[in-house]
Order: sequence, then structure tokens, then C-alpha cells
Amino acid sequence: MCGRFVSARKDYELLPLFGVEERVGEELAPSYNIAPTQAVRIVTEEAADGGPVRRMRNVRWGLLPVWAKDRKMASRLINARSETATEKPSFRSAATKRRCVVPADGYYEWQKTESGRKIPYYLHGPEEEVLPLAGLYERWPDPDVPEEDPAHWVWTCTILTRPATDSLGFIHDRAPVILPPDMVGDWLDPAATGKARVNEMIDAVPDPELVPRKVTTAVGSPRNNTPGLLYEVG
Repeated sequence: MCGRFVSARKDYELLPLFGVEERVGEELAPSYNIAPTQAVRIVTEEAADGGPVRRMRNVRWGLLPVWAKDRKMASRLINARSETATEKPSFRSAATKRRCVVPADGYYEWQKTESGRKIPYYLHGPEEEVLPLAGLYERWPDPDVPEEDPAHWVWTCTILTRPATDSLGFIHDRAPVILPPDMVGDWLDPAATGKARVNEMIDAVPDPELVPRKVTTAVGSPRNNTPGLLYEVG
């Protein structure tokens, strides 16, 4: 986890839910099968002259640390282990300075059977509620684009993961860190910059209540992207 997820709600549903004050960029089309390196929406709380501003913007899924030489690293950094995020060179700066929320409707995971077969599941909230996935973001300077060009700065993100609970561990041993609504503000707070404070927040996140639903193997290809991917199969 997490290698595929769903984000199909419209902006107008998410903006008030997360108290977003500014929408940066155009609205993305609904996606039922988001794959690594594709565009996703994140919510941030960024410093501004009048105080922190909560924004929603589009970024690429797969973190590019500021020191990355090229874009190749992004596909390998779609997830960050929450247990070591404040220590690993790829994530530690973002963990204390650039945290975000990745709104998701649910995510996919594959259960590997003894025979080697992989069975896809869609995991979602009991009430099909939005899942605020804890994430980190970075701004990477593209050496091939002039500094004065707005495209010089490439925004990317990663999703934090944790050991899966017993109720979900039969599918996969890892799961995303899902923030309860009352922890979103603390997670986004730009004033929370100490490693100890970040680790404290991660440790305080409760185990999620998720419902697994067996779905079609068509989800294995990112070319397939329809609501039918969410339908339960026998």
C-alpha cells in the first residue's frame, strides 16, 4: 500500500469539508483508478503574509526530494513509512515542514494467496465518507525549465503508511495513515515543525474502520478507469 486509490468527488464537495480558502489550478476529472505519477489533489496549509492559508492544489503522486537529480525517483517514493518518515533523508524535511492531506474515497489493495494469485479489494469507509490520507509534499526545481517559468517548480506528494490492523492485515500488511477529521488541522499546522511533535501526531492516529470489498481484476490496469471498478464481485 498504497499503489492505487480513488478520488471521484467534485471540488465543491471537498473544499468546505477541509476548510479550503484557495483553489490553485484547474479541477481534476474524477478518477476511479489513480496510479503513481498521475495528478492528484492535496490540501495544504501554507504560510502567507496574513497568516496561514489552506489551499487545494494539483500535484504529482510520487515524491521528488529537492535534491533529486531527475524525475525517475518519483515512482519509487509514492509511499513513506510513518515509522521512519522523520528520519529518512527522502522524507524528513517534508515531514516537519510540508505535510498535506490527500483526499480519497477509498483505495485498492491486493491479497496474495498461497497459490500466488492476487485478489483485488477496494477498501472504503463504513459510510463511504472521504478518507483524509496523511501525506507529505515537496517542490522540486526542474533543471530543464528556466527559473522564471512557473513550471520550474514541480509539486509532488507521497502518502504515509503504517502496519495494517488485524481486521485488514489479511489483505496486506500495510495501510495508509488515515486522519480522523479532528486531527486534520493539527497535521496541516505549519507551526508544528519538531520531529517529536510529528511523531507524536502519527502515533496518536487511531486505527481506521474500513470495509473491504472484493472487486474486478480489471483494476490492475490504470487504463481502466470507470465506476464499475468499485462494484463487488463474487
